[in-house]
Amino acid sequence: MDARGNPERVYGLRELTRILSLTPRRAGQLKRLDLLRADSGYTFRDLLALKAASALLDAGASVRSIRLALDGLRKQDPELTSPLTEVRLVVDGGRLLVQSDRVRFDPRTGQTVLDLDSGGLEAAVAATLATGLVRPLARPAEEAEAWFDRASEWDGDPVHWPDAIDAYQRVVAMDPTYAAAWNNLGLLQHRMGRHDEAREAYGEALAQDPQCAEAAYNLGSLDEDCGDADSAVARYREALALSPDYADAHFNLAAVLARLGRNDQAAAHWQRYLVLDAGSPWARIARAHLEVVEPPEGSRPP
Repeated sequence: MDARGNPERVYGLRELTRILSLTPRRAGQLKRLDLLRADSGYTFRDLLALKAASALLDAGASVRSIRLALDGLRKQDPELTSPLTEVRLVVDGGRLLVQSDRVRFDPRTGQTVLDLDSGGLEAAVAATLATGLVRPLARPAEEAEAWFDRASEWDGDPVHWPDAIDAYQRVVAMDPTYAAAWNNLGLLQHRMGRHDEAREAYGEALAQDPQCAEAAYNLGSLDEDCGDADSAVARYREALALSPDYADAHFNLAAVLARLGRNDQAAAHWQRYLVLDAGSPWARIARAHLEVVEPPEGSRPP
């Protein structure tokens, strides 16, 4: 729960890659700043810190200068728990300074606390919420349809996730064959860290509709978040067997293969992703990976 008592989303490296457009170089820089740790357990506040650090790096700050600035801020005010979100740092003439409404300070001699603009990050986070959702072409019984529509209105807003979960549960109680509701129920449980419940719901979705590529994809995402990369690879490939042009499955499969060091295989899927969705906000991630490892000529995604 967050400070207002609402369910708090926990993010994994898989989602950070998309939300922050993490290229291999940028991920390495953030690791050196001790901002990228394990594969999961990142809060929205962590995302703000990562975004702030990325903005400083984009503006020309070095990893070393950011580390020195953060060390200086912590010495100035030991109560700072997350300097990058509590203090606004700016690059000015090649120097890192702390900025208030009217003046700027060297972080080694002074500090100020400002709200960090999170609008752009919230938009990036919102863009990931639709990934893996299913909207059915054919509706079930009228009452189940009404509850599904209610759940669909709520499932994009974390404040209403408990209501959406309740609504999807009502749908599957009325119509246990409704695969889309099972899938979406699993996705919400997944986002709330209820991994066992999510796995069960995704499994039900596939049991009711063996052609539900989204459920196979979501199981891959769940395996990846739980640290089982090999199983994630198998699930993403299952999703692609069901839907060969599933762009998000190509993206996630490429990312997990890259983390496993299987760069030649990953490159083929990055290439396919760019063919399918070259205009997406995450295309630059695929291009950055391809700059590191080019696939063999004429290769196809395995």
